[in-house]
Amino acid sequence: MTGLKVPQLAPFDARALDARPTRARVIWRIVVALVVAIAILGLPWWVYPPVAIDIIAWGLFAISVDLLLGFGGLLSFGHAAFWGVSAYSAGLIASNLGVPFPVAIFGGAIVAMLIAFPIGYLAVRRAGIYFAMVTLAFAQMIWFVANQLKDVTGGENGLQGVPKSFFGIGFIETEAFYFYYVVLVIVVFGAWAAWRIVHSPFGRVLVSIRDNPARTRALGYDVEKYKLITFVLSAGIAGLAGGVFAMSHGFVSLQELDWTTSGKVVLMTVLGGMGTIWGGPVGAAVIVLLEDRLASSGFDGIGIITGGIFILAVLLFRRGIWGTAESLIDRARKAVDKRRQ
Repeated sequence: MTGLKVPQLAPFDARALDARPTRARVIWRIVVALVVAIAILGLPWWVYPPVAIDIIAWGLFAISVDLLLGFGGLLSFGHAAFWGVSAYSAGLIASNLGVPFPVAIFGGAIVAMLIAFPIGYLAVRRAGIYFAMVTLAFAQMIWFVANQLKDVTGGENGLQGVPKSFFGIGFIETEAFYFYYVVLVIVVFGAWAAWRIVHSPFGRVLVSIRDNPARTRALGYDVEKYKLITFVLSAGIAGLAGGVFAMSHGFVSLQELDWTTSGKVVLMTVLGGMGTIWGGPVGAAVIVLLEDRLASSGFDGIGIITGGIFILAVLLFRRGIWGTAESLIDRARKAVDKRRQ
């Protein structure tokens, strides 16, 4: 692969997926699952509920980018297009049709996937920086269209008053605590879908394309087809996240389509750890909480702080927070097994 490459990603090893896990590994996975479950379920108790919703929404958005970048080796600078298009679509569906907000969210995700297909069809024929620039160009075109369709999107004023009714139950801002647990089901579904994709035969082929596209093509796989499917699936997951974000805020702005939103989610993915699935939500939690604390304190240079953290992560933690933690734990486990032998 020419151009941009995914750094510090372990080569794909099918035997690692097929191997029967040891008892220690099974116990470790159970412990990690319990800790993650407690953290997710207790999040609105520890932080302001609307911030907790932002964390899981951005976390799912980062998972969608990691599916494309960490496992497909494709860096998209225009993924905000699918996050934003789904946010607008979900808001319009909820406002005009009066359907329950989960229906609006899934409707927005479908619209994002439909738009992703023609974009991906053209973009996946390029690689590296050319792929990134094509996605960025399309995203900016969508931003321009949204800005011009003021009667539909509200233009610079945004789409306001997005309802979030749930089978006759109106969720208002003071009920964000309960709203968190309802949308958590949707977010968990999106995360599970990404995990299932990665841990399937399709995911194995995808990783092999990332590592050696020429060899994968020589084995008879249609590389462009696999990339396109991944691009569309990634857009759908990003669409779920965008819909959750729109329903939570009750408002959609042009900022959701801006290129800075694409850059922000890439930062979260790299910070958390590419090629890990779960690193994205960790990076999202760090960035969202940091921005919330800095904004509350009145600090204006949020970009300087987040940019500095990104530089430190690239220089000191090439595998990201989650990837580095996994590496250290794996080394410790191997050291213990070696001593026992």
